[in-house]
Amino acid sequence: MVPKLIMNTQSHSRVISYVDCLMQMSLFILSGCMDDMLLTVMAYDWFVAICHLLNYSVIMNPCLCGFLVLMSFLISLFDSQLHNSIVLNFRYFKDVEIANFFCDPSQLLNLACSDTLTNNIVTYFVVTLSGFLPISGILFSYYKIVSSILRIPSSGGRYKVFSTCGSHLAVVCLFYGTGLAVYLGSTVSLSPRTSAVFSVMYTVVIPMLNPFIYSLRNRDIKTALRRMHSNAYNPRARGICFQGRLDLPAKLNL
Repeated sequence: MVPKLIMNTQSHSRVISYVDCLMQMSLFILSGCMDDMLLTVMAYDWFVAICHLLNYSVIMNPCLCGFLVLMSFLISLFDSQLHNSIVLNFRYFKDVEIANFFCDPSQLLNLACSDTLTNNIVTYFVVTLSGFLPISGILFSYYKIVSSILRIPSSGGRYKVFSTCGSHLAVVCLFYGTGLAVYLGSTVSLSPRTSAVFSVMYTVVIPMLNPFIYSLRNRDIKTALRRMHSNAYNPRARGICFQGRLDLPAKLNL
């Protein structure tokens, strides 16, 4: 989606072919569902690590980890291909306009000119199955995690245990928060521009923030951030001293 968005911005063209639209929708559902499933698997991993620490290596063995990742991919692939098969059975007008910067599956369903009742029922069932169950698993895992944390007597111990899963919890809140803003906001008739802004946040900004959020637990990243913070507020640290001779060209081409 991002390369197509950049290309459209440069060429001032907003046209996308039917095949490219289906491919874009398929990759969007595949990656989104995969992210959803992996967040659920990670919540279960944190639940085992905190609530069953002594048995962690036995429960989360390499076979189970590989099985969970494989099942997440297969469920995501099934969801993606099922949406593709549903959309392929629709009849559309020759030229339609999507009020977004990518082929949103929910908007493609609304643009069909044929009877979509049965297909909508199947689609909503799949969305409920692939959305409600992961959210339930994440909530149950964190309910057990919080219950175990509250039983720790010292406040320092509670903070240390909770900080280990803080990055995952932040990603979960960002992922589901922006997702609910996109799809629940459309039901309360937000303007197309506002809906597009939420879609950019959901599909572009949040995935870019994920590596940064997960790397905050890295000691080298923390040290670099502290050094940048101290340099920003230290006038002497901001001064740059060059020793020796520095040759610069007569002209600089920018």
